[in-house]
This record gives sequence, structure tokens and C-alpha cells, in this order.
Amino acid sequence: MFAKYWELGEVKTRLAATLGNDSASEIYRSFVSTLVQRFSHRADRRVLCFTPEEHADSFRAFAGQDWIIQSQSTGDLGSRMTSFFDSCFREDAERVVLIGSDSPSMPVEYVDSAFGLLRETDVVLGPTDDGGYYLVGVSRAGTAIFEDIDWSTPRVWEQTIARIGELRLSYESLPQWYDVDESADLERLRNELLQIANDDPALSELLAAINRIL
Repeated sequence: MFAKYWELGEVKTRLAATLGNDSASEIYRSFVSTLVQRFSHRADRRVLCFTPEEHADSFRAFAGQDWIIQSQSTGDLGSRMTSFFDSCFREDAERVVLIGSDSPSMPVEYVDSAFGLLRETDVVLGPTDDGGYYLVGVSRAGTAIFEDIDWSTPRVWEQTIARIGELRLSYESLPQWYDVDESADLERLRNELLQIANDDPALSELLAAINRIL
């Protein structure tokens, strides 16, 4: 999982525009905590890949015994993802799935599905409503797909699909999900959690954190 330290004014800036920096930081910290808990037993090896490096202790406290922490490389998002995947394959991984930290209620089954699909395909993507993706999984053949992408724009999905085609790779898509970037997204998440949080302690904690703010 890729995550960023919840520095005031540096995370969830669109949420901060309506909720304030303190609340946006608290919400994002809750997202990271929720995802670490919910995916603590998925995959054979779990890596919390964070930035910036000087906040390693904060992420180490979240990681516990279930996650390895690793600082992200430098460069744009594509460079950092490429570096992460390459580091995994150097350690003899066969299939690697990366999630972000903006979709805390994403079903855990989607990660399981991604690993299964990667037995037969080069790339797996989980599309978001805003033209990006909440998950990307690759085999060794797929690590060049992150070049020449306009990150943080609605063109990310279509450009990535085009890049996959240029490289003559195969891919599969997971069900669409959503990132929580704006106040409407947070309200959508809250309404969803009201329906499902009782079945998941981590989501119950997240709902309580959201209710403290909204």
C-alpha cells in the first residue's frame, strides 16, 4: 500500500477546503489505519510503502507485526510505483498488487481477485469514478506501464490502457470503486459505512472518526 504522512495542509487538500486542515489530516490518518487493519492478512508479504522517509516511526507504529515498512523512492507517482514493483520482483515476487490509501472501504475480495487474475494476465486495474484507479497489479511483464501518464488527472485510466496496448500486454479490470477526495465523497463513504461497518471493527472505527468531524 502507498501512503503519505498526514501532514497538515499536505493531504486531502480538497477535503481541507471544506473541513479544514486538522480534520482532513485526521480523516486521512484514519484511512491509513483502517486499510492497514483490513488488509493485514492478505497476500504472502505486505509492504506499507510510505513518504516522507523522516516519518518512518509513525508508519512503523501502524505496521506492527503484519506489515513491512519501506520508504517510497523519489520522482513522480509513476516513477515511485515502477521502483516499488521492481524492488518486489528483485525479491522474487511473482505477482504484486498495489493499493492506494484513498479508498478505505474497498472490498478485500478485490485484492484476492487481482492476485487470482494475475495468474493469467499481465496487468490488473481497479478503476475509480474520477478516471484513475484504486488498485494496480502486475506480473514481471507489466512494470513499464507507468511511463508518460498525466498523474492526478482524469486521463490516468485511458492513458494507462493505451500504454498497456502499446506494450502488447494483457489486462483485466476489477469492479469500479471510488476515492474519497471531496466532501461529497466523504458523505458517500459515511452512508456506506452506516450499512456495513457493524461487520468490520476497522470500518466501525473509521465511521466513528468520520462522525466526530461531520
